[in-house]
Amino acid sequence: MTVAARAPSRFERHPPGLKIIFLAEMWERFSYYGMRALLVLYLVNGLHFARADALELYGIYTGLVYLTPLVGGYLADRYLGLRQAAVIGAVIMVVGHFAMAFESWLHVALGLLIVGNGFFKANAASMVGQLYEDDDPRRDGAYTIYYMGINLGAFVSPLVAGTLGEKFGWHWGFASAGVGMAIGLFTLLRWQHLLGNAGLRDGQHPVDGRDALRISIISLASMIAVVVVGTFWAPFAAAIALVPAWLKAVLGAAVAMAALRLPGRFGAGGSAAPALRRDEWLRLLGLTIVTAFVIFFWMGFEQAGGTMNLFADKQTDRHAFGWEIPASWFQSINPLLIIFLAPLFAAAWVRLERSRWRLADSAKQGLGMLVLGSGFVVLAYAQGRAEVAAVGPLWLVIVYALHTIGELMLSPVGLSMVSKVAPLRLTGLMMGVWYCSLGVANYLSGTLEAMLARMGIPLYWFLVGSSVVPGVILLAMSPWLQRLMQASRSDASPPPA
Repeated sequence: MTVAARAPSRFERHPPGLKIIFLAEMWERFSYYGMRALLVLYLVNGLHFARADALELYGIYTGLVYLTPLVGGYLADRYLGLRQAAVIGAVIMVVGHFAMAFESWLHVALGLLIVGNGFFKANAASMVGQLYEDDDPRRDGAYTIYYMGINLGAFVSPLVAGTLGEKFGWHWGFASAGVGMAIGLFTLLRWQHLLGNAGLRDGQHPVDGRDALRISIISLASMIAVVVVGTFWAPFAAAIALVPAWLKAVLGAAVAMAALRLPGRFGAGGSAAPALRRDEWLRLLGLTIVTAFVIFFWMGFEQAGGTMNLFADKQTDRHAFGWEIPASWFQSINPLLIIFLAPLFAAAWVRLERSRWRLADSAKQGLGMLVLGSGFVVLAYAQGRAEVAAVGPLWLVIVYALHTIGELMLSPVGLSMVSKVAPLRLTGLMMGVWYCSLGVANYLSGTLEAMLARMGIPLYWFLVGSSVVPGVILLAMSPWLQRLMQASRSDASPPPA
């Protein structure tokens, strides 16, 4: 695949295509985080789900949202191209968000959103990396700017979708998320010429009317499959529940290994392609190890849409000036802080990269996990006070601030790491593996409280340990991991200390 990159000016401006991906992702995240801010509240307060059941469904939904990019990334790498896959995903998600406005379509709507995210999420993120040359120092900064787009949409969506949903009716909130996704799709198609060749396979043309039939067929087939599964969801779920946990793990590992091996054996359309070299396997091993650690970070961080959302709703005094603040508004604290802090981190990473004090990507991520753990120390104390009486909103503000700093040290750095370390023909797949870790973590985040309650372990104190201990281990392993991912690359600079 040809890397679409403009020669950096002496002022090192970013390529214009970054603006388009920024805007498309902003609107896609508007739709996702609007949905995320409402889902648990809707299930508990609207559909009267039990707390544990609502958190479990939240965990299943958000988990699958981040697991399906593994499949979407593979299909993009081998058949569709990143850009065409992203368009297909956007179409499916538009339908899914509007379907959420109807109570009886709950599982079908969630299924459409899961499948649509699988096509869209990893491939949109991978296109950012393809705007730059492999050794371009602006790449880390670009992913931080891209992260600002994510969080601009995430900031606005709880205020819009959350207010509409909590104050005027749940269907209004979900429908507003659908409008946001439609705007994101329009943005990606209308100004895709600014992307150059980013997201296109060799010889592939930009998405236009010639692709309409192919996109329609794939989108329609995906939607029909979701409707069929949704119709028979109850017996399907019951059958899955009968499968032992160890067998699920073995089958999942087998599928993942098969997915990793196939791209090395086949090229586009099934034609033969060079097998993965030893240095490529080493880089994949390094990425996989870091990705495993990242699960612990997201398992804690994603409490924001589950237990922390319910903490804001049930245990926080939200009255101010005679008005009750919607619980969903607390979901805007994290993205608002990112909007202000992301440019500072983007500049800091560039300066640090050029200095003698540069940090390995895995070291930055280890530090981010330690900061996350400090946030849970604060939340654990707040939980203890809330058992006596509702606490003030400042407790959650402090927790979200600490979690945001940890996120900025881990997530955009991780996205950049995948794009520059993964072999080019496996970029989409490995971005899917990165999001796969979020999928596992999201499912754990929804089921963790119930599991720990059976053992009498306080949730937030447990999350202190599950953040800090892996963070310390990752910091200790960072020099070795960096050599593993970069020492074999002929185009890589020496690994940082």
